[in-house]
Amino acid sequence: MPAYVINDMEITDPVTFDQYRQLSPATVAQYGGRFLVRGGAIEPQEGHWAPKRLVVLEFPSVEQARAWIDSPEYAPARRLRQLSATSNLIVVDGVVPA
Repeated sequence: MPAYVINDMEITDPVTFDQYRQLSPATVAQYGGRFLVRGGAIEPQEGHWAPKRLVVLEFPSVEQARAWIDSPEYAPARRLRQLSATSNLIVVDGVVPA
């Protein structure tokens, strides 16, 4: 079953975050993931949630998503993200396509 990593973030250091942007895509792909949303315009429709930047990744499973997050390959990029942005990051189960 697919799983999604959703990151609601605010970039606090654009220069360091650019380094993160260069490193992270290869690690996502290495763990079978792909970007579905990577920034872009946000148009709130209901409620009070107003993310600054939203990223959504799809992985084949929750296990693959967790493996990527905790991987040694992603660790250097993860540290750059943590230094250059504040993040609210979750992993959520998807549904089996009908």
